[in-house]
Amino acid sequence: MNSDQFNKAQHGAGFIAALDQSGGSTPKALKLYGIAEDAYSGDEEMFNLVHEMRTRIITSPSFDGDRILGAILFEDTMDRQIEGRDTADYLWNVKQIVPFLKVDKGLAEEKDGAQVMKPIPGLDDLLARARDKGVFGTKMRSVIKLPGSGLDEVVAQQFEVGKQILAAGLVPIIEPEVDIKAADKADIETTLKQGLIERLDALDASTPVILKLTLPEVDGFFRELVDHPAVLKVVALSGGYSRDEANARLARNPGVIASFSRALTEGLSAQQGDAEFNQALDATIESIYRASIA
Repeated sequence: MNSDQFNKAQHGAGFIAALDQSGGSTPKALKLYGIAEDAYSGDEEMFNLVHEMRTRIITSPSFDGDRILGAILFEDTMDRQIEGRDTADYLWNVKQIVPFLKVDKGLAEEKDGAQVMKPIPGLDDLLARARDKGVFGTKMRSVIKLPGSGLDEVVAQQFEVGKQILAAGLVPIIEPEVDIKAADKADIETTLKQGLIERLDALDASTPVILKLTLPEVDGFFRELVDHPAVLKVVALSGGYSRDEANARLARNPGVIASFSRALTEGLSAQQGDAEFNQALDATIESIYRASIA
C-alpha cells in the first residue's frame, strides 16, 4: 500500500469524485452530458465517448488535488490512458488524487428488501492488476430498501468481500446504499449503523476501511462511524438528491465528505467550450469541497 496515498486519504481535505459509471449507467451519463444515444452505436463507441468525457474532467485545471482527495474509476477507465499515462498513474502522479476502482459487477435482483452484489468472478486477478497500476482502493455498491434480513445480507456480503480486498493490500470502500425513497429510511439507517459498528469492531484498526453511505435523515448520525478506529473515512453518495440538496445535507454532517457522481457532472456539457466547461466544473467542485469541509 502506498503510504503517501494512505496519508492523503486519511488526512487530506476535499472529496472523492465518483467517475465510475459502468455499462448500465453510461448512456444516462452521456445523455446528461449532451450526447444522445443515437450519436453512437455499440459499447466500444459508447466507452470511447465516456472516456473522452472523463479525460476532459480529469485534465481540467479545475480538477485539482487541493480540493479532490480521490477519484473512483470504472475498470475500462483504469485500463485506458490519459495524456500517455495509465489513468491511475495520471491521477496520482500528475494531480495528486488517490485512485480507486469500482469492482462490483452490478446488483442482483431485489430480495427481502435489498439488492446484494452479483458475484464478482476473477476478483483476485482484478485486484492484483489494480494494485500493479497504482490503485489505492476499491468501491462496491449494494442497495437497501427495507429493514430486515436483506439489510443483514448486504452488510455481511460487503464485509466478506471487503476482507478479500484488504488481503490484497487495497482499501475497500464499503457502500451499502439506502434508497432515498425508502419510507422508513431513518429506521433502516439506525439498523444499518448498528450492523456496521458490529462488523467494524471485529476489524484490525491497522487495516481500516472507507464507508460510503447515503446522507442520513438525522444530522450528525454517522459520528460514531467517523470516529471508529477501523474507519479511514466516511464518504457520502448523492443518491439522487440534487447537488444543492446533497451539499446542504452534507454540510450538516461534520466529518463526512462527498463522493458524488451525478451531482459532480451536473451542468457539464459536451457542447461547452473549454472556458465555459472549466468554469462550470470549478464552481461545482468548489461547492462540493465547501460542503465536505464544513
